[in-house]
Amino acid sequence: MPTRLKWLSIVRSPVGATATVLVLIVALLAIFAPLLWGAQAEAIDTAGTQQGPSAEHLLGTDALGRDVLARVLIATQLSVALAVIAVVIGVTVGTLLGTAPSVLPRWAARLVVGIVNIAVAFPGLLLALFLAAVFGVGATGAVFAIGLAMAPSFARLTQTMSAAIAGRDFISAARAAGVSRLRVLIRHVLPNIAEPLIVNATVAAGGALLAFAGLSFLGIGVQVPAYDWGKLLSEGLNRIYINPAAAFGPAVAVVVAGLAFNLLGETAASVAGGRVAPGRWTLPPLPQPATRTAPAFPNVSVGTILSIENLRVSYPTPNGLVHPVRGVSFEVREGEALGVVGESGSGKSLTALAASRLIEPPGVVDADRLEFNGIQMLTAPEKTIRGLLGTSLAMVFQDPMTSFNPTRRIGSQLAEAAQEHQGMSKKDAMKRAVKQLQAVRVPAATRRAEQYPHEFSGGMRQRAMIAMGLMNSPKLIIADEPTTALDVTVQRQVLRLLERVRTDTNAAILLISHDIAVVSQSCERVLVMYAGRVVEDLPTAELYTGARHPYTRALLEVVPDLDTDREQPLGVIPGRPPAPGEVPLGCAFAARCPLATAQCRESDPELETHRDKHRVACWNPVGGDTRVTLPELSTAAPRTEATPVATVGGAQ
Repeated sequence: MPTRLKWLSIVRSPVGATATVLVLIVALLAIFAPLLWGAQAEAIDTAGTQQGPSAEHLLGTDALGRDVLARVLIATQLSVALAVIAVVIGVTVGTLLGTAPSVLPRWAARLVVGIVNIAVAFPGLLLALFLAAVFGVGATGAVFAIGLAMAPSFARLTQTMSAAIAGRDFISAARAAGVSRLRVLIRHVLPNIAEPLIVNATVAAGGALLAFAGLSFLGIGVQVPAYDWGKLLSEGLNRIYINPAAAFGPAVAVVVAGLAFNLLGETAASVAGGRVAPGRWTLPPLPQPATRTAPAFPNVSVGTILSIENLRVSYPTPNGLVHPVRGVSFEVREGEALGVVGESGSGKSLTALAASRLIEPPGVVDADRLEFNGIQMLTAPEKTIRGLLGTSLAMVFQDPMTSFNPTRRIGSQLAEAAQEHQGMSKKDAMKRAVKQLQAVRVPAATRRAEQYPHEFSGGMRQRAMIAMGLMNSPKLIIADEPTTALDVTVQRQVLRLLERVRTDTNAAILLISHDIAVVSQSCERVLVMYAGRVVEDLPTAELYTGARHPYTRALLEVVPDLDTDREQPLGVIPGRPPAPGEVPLGCAFAARCPLATAQCRESDPELETHRDKHRVACWNPVGGDTRVTLPELSTAAPRTEATPVATVGGAQ
């Protein structure tokens, strides 16, 4: 999404538009108020001192007969200017402290990090008061006090974001090329963290306004003859029983200006994080394969619970739309266990999220057909979708620790699903939660239901996640990498549990995994995905003897077994899958396939039926029981930085 259009989306929401208007009003007052009302604010009228509100003086007059409203408007300039200067100081010092560990020696970096950690532990207002006493009374001291009090929070933010960026491949490549640490910091790290820093600075401006008003109110900040909103508020409160409006005016100014900056910052944060309004992206048609056959499922079979035809998921980037899922078609029948395998980035999880309508903006989902339990998912009302997701479809994620609310007990989180979708009372829902925990073999279920997620082991949390999915008797369970983070013993237990659930409830299971061995042992049918497309769909019984796509055969070849020669390096698939925005014109696997021809590099093959229940997308499919000879696999050297490879089974 172009940056200009991205930030213009701020004004498209009511909150963003309101905040923008308020900030513009504050900025205009700061610029033009001294020119328009400067003389009126300084005009002394000894005959009209301490007057209340009137037509001539809407907020009354002060002890020298000066118009209070004019002085409030004039004070906008100094109040905003001091807050902005303090924010600039805080961001600058914080960024320097936050990025210093990247360029300093280790001992100095630890010292800087320790100082920042200590400073963050102090409340900001207490630190500002301490620094104000150090720098002395007055506007200058208050600016430095508030700016430096804000610096530790920006330093911590910068440290966190810099650490995340430092692990990226392009940083490693720059360092491997001999680029200095300082240049890496300036050219690579800072540009990637500038946006969130600016957003947080906008929010901090509102806090700085309030802090300045507080210091001036206490007599530490701005001193006479200068005045800001805090100084005017202090003067107004001294005679609040004579003229309450004199205190009301600066108080409202502080609240409105602070609220405007905070709302603008929050809206900017939502835009920077990608949470923009849906429906603003249109999908251009994807390039079609050389030949187009009839739809994979022209008529939905009897007993089909999920039917997908030509599913696409697209995301906007500065260079246009990318399509991490490109025309996926398959169906899942009642009681069926369907596995989806492929290397990381092949589109497995995105396909499952799109089928569940869980893709968040700015992602866009499009399909010729996306039907679940007889409901058209792309056109159904939001209320219908929520009902389906709550009662008929269950999701089991890879890391249940991040899927459970850490502040709520396990039992209450399970019970919430029954309360929301079945109208159960809290007591009955809790009983059902305990029953479901017992069903997934959680020992001492009644006691465990009162515990928090962190008190469960990894396997227990995964069982509890499955129990949550079973609270409303789902017809389809989507298990996204449910065994990746578990040891082999617990993996086996979880897979057996899913199989027992399928047998007992006739629920279909869509099992997503990077481990083809796990899928071959647990599912009846396998979808093999590569670069956002299904390249082969076949029964599990034919996986080891009848797979015809070279990629499927490569996945099987690199999985070690009892006959694998332990003296030889493990097999690998040379190269890496293409990035979503760099998919070639022809077959995406052609660059890694030893069987590729010119036709493979020029046109993308369509997924066509090879025989009953077996589809393959390949111009040169191999024979049913023929072993694929991939020289790179049999003679592969250990992985080096110069030879990027992907190991599969797990395929990472």
